[in-house]
Amino acid sequence: MSDNHDQLGRRSFLNRIAAAASAVPLAPALLAIPAASVPAREAEAAQAAAAHKGASGYTPKLADYVTKFRYDDAPAEVRQRMKDCITDTVAVILYGGQLPWSQMIIAHAKKTGPGGKSRILGTGATGVQAPSAALAHGAMTHAFELDNLTDPNSGSHPGATMFSAGLAVAQERGLGGRALLEGMIAGGEAMIRIGLAAKGTLEPRGFHAPGTTGPFGGAITVGKLMGFDNVKMTNALGIAGSLCGGLLEFAHSGTGAMVKRLHLGRAAESGVLAASLAADGFTGPNTVLEGEAGYLNAFGEDPDYEVLTGGLGRDYVNMSIMLKRFACHITAHRPVEAMLDLRNEHKFAPADIETIAITGNQRMVGPNNIPAPPDRLLAQYSVPFSVALSLYRNPIDPDSFDENVHRDAQILAMAKRVKMIIKPGQTREDMTTTLAVTLKNGRTLTKLTTEFQGTPARPLNRAGLREKFMLMSKRFQRAEMERLFDRLQNIETERNLDWISV
Repeated sequence: MSDNHDQLGRRSFLNRIAAAASAVPLAPALLAIPAASVPAREAEAAQAAAAHKGASGYTPKLADYVTKFRYDDAPAEVRQRMKDCITDTVAVILYGGQLPWSQMIIAHAKKTGPGGKSRILGTGATGVQAPSAALAHGAMTHAFELDNLTDPNSGSHPGATMFSAGLAVAQERGLGGRALLEGMIAGGEAMIRIGLAAKGTLEPRGFHAPGTTGPFGGAITVGKLMGFDNVKMTNALGIAGSLCGGLLEFAHSGTGAMVKRLHLGRAAESGVLAASLAADGFTGPNTVLEGEAGYLNAFGEDPDYEVLTGGLGRDYVNMSIMLKRFACHITAHRPVEAMLDLRNEHKFAPADIETIAITGNQRMVGPNNIPAPPDRLLAQYSVPFSVALSLYRNPIDPDSFDENVHRDAQILAMAKRVKMIIKPGQTREDMTTTLAVTLKNGRTLTKLTTEFQGTPARPLNRAGLREKFMLMSKRFQRAEMERLFDRLQNIETERNLDWISV
């Protein structure tokens, strides 16, 4: 997919200005119109031009594709990747639901959305309204840095946003697994492209990217379940664009990290809201993505519009979905895996280490460089701390990041020995990492890591996914979880999804 992405055309800011400036010359007859009526005619002409631009623009074209997309259109490997995404998401929901910040959101969802047919996993069979279930599941999925995302990075979290929204509405309407898969595949093909088109510029501007891409994916997933035509799907996208949000200030202030989890809950909830309003005839701008004040211009810089529709139906960007093994931020996965590999190969102990150097991109060295995090949420967000933790605890077990982990003196002392280095010219999307461990005997051990287990280049196999699923759901009855795993892996055969409930 990355090769195809590189081949897609790039549009510069000046190109966009030139395109926007192009217009049809005024007819001579217009020169004779009385001055008083010129403003009205000009406004009418501008409105007509805008409508024409929207009718043939990127947003309606993307809406047209997802509206016409059918389950059988996707290759078998794409369908399996989405089933793995669903299975992984259920696992991390079951784990994330026990955490205190998730319990607060679950309580809010039950209080504000009682009486519905959608269920919140891990809380019994009590039903809530679909928007409330989506809010809870989105936040529970992202509750502990374990949910799936994409590589190359698109700022999208497919499971947290699309599954959370889609399951809520599928249960509400009595729909089955095939319909959910169809909606999520269509939603992923659009949402991931929207994120790629922004070219990674959202987070440097202060936005938490999945909180801004997620409403689009959720809206499309739900719109497919509701049987939208092109007009309604375009409106759903237009509405979703005004529901994007989420700020990264928690990473800079060192306080309020719970809000990071809320961003994904709100994105899923917004997907349900956008589609529900569009179903009732509510409208949104049909240039929401490419317009002068649309998503890509508002949230990004110098966006790549061609990525929005390039390769649709041929290059399935859903294959970029990757699964995480460690309960830490994605920027830490390569250095953590590199540390595990070096220790396994060279058999050194933490006491043997003098210093650690991690070379990577600006993103790793910037907001994710937190050697002394004030709480466990920011401990998970920190590259130095996560790497140090992997020397004393098992990073594959999320319980290693317990409520007192940020006070662990050994881990904190080791994190202070980690030096973060920017590699000149390395892009934000490239998270290749070089880990150098200098031992007290003067020997330096180096490991270059481009991929980790779970990335598209090294995907988790069925056994690896099952291992993660059982680890995440260990507080539930094992036999029941084994059956749940098997049903999720065959979800396309299920006529309804009420059984996705614990």
